Amino acid sequence: MSNPKIDIIIPCYNEHGRLPILSFTSFLTAHPNAHICFVDDASTDESLKMLQSLQQQFVHQITVISNPVNSGKAAAVRMGVLHCCDQNTAPVLAYLDADLAVSLEECYSFLFALDYGKKFVFASRILKIGSVIERKFSRFVFGRIIATVISNILDVKVYDTQCGCKVFQKELGLLLFQEPFISKWLFDVELFSRILCEYGKENALQIMDEIPVKQWIDKGGSKVKLSYFFRLWYDLFLIRKRHKVNYNYSNP
Repeated sequence: MSNPKIDIIIPCYNEHGRLPILSFTSFLTAHPNAHICFVDDASTDESLKMLQSLQQQFVHQITVISNPVNSGKAAAVRMGVLHCCDQNTAPVLAYLDADLAVSLEECYSFLFALDYGKKFVFASRILKIGSVIERKFSRFVFGRIIATVISNILDVKVYDTQCGCKVFQKELGLLLFQEPFISKWLFDVELFSRILCEYGKENALQIMDEIPVKQWIDKGGSKVKLSYFFRLWYDLFLIRKRHKVNYNYSNP
């Protein structure tokens, strides 16, 4: 087996019966230089056993780690990134949602952008000719409202911070994921904040790239509870507060 070019972190919570197993097996068979790190976030169903069974089929391409206490998506992704950095499995890391609303193949294709000096590449659900974006209208409208708020917080025009596909150099992963996140679900916003604070706006825009996805399909079964709608605004307030302090400190 060749050395992995990319390690894709997949956070999982109660994904038994929902995880698209065939998509994972097909991808790994076609891409022997890809590695996947599943992070089970203390699932209460048979998810962990399912992931371990899948690992036995791809011993050299799959790692399964388990969080003993359910801590949310942010902590699960962070756990996976730090594990992959510590194991030095691949020079490029990524994370994807377990339902593969963005496919593994499309995530893998983002590697090309890193060959042109980019360090952080993220998928964007921009509807354009030839693309397939399937999501509920209510989620689209709410997403645009949140995106506008986020752009104002960061003072950067980003169309879609929340699409669950990010690809980045391992060295940047060590920097971005060293500290725990404020929010369990809006940690993507904190990632952008950390990049801006570390590099400054002008340099940050040079190392990032927003790439429209060819296909994004809402699979349903979101783990985000409706009650989080109220917590979300408080999380954004805390992120804005920290961003302003850190950004002003880093960019006098």
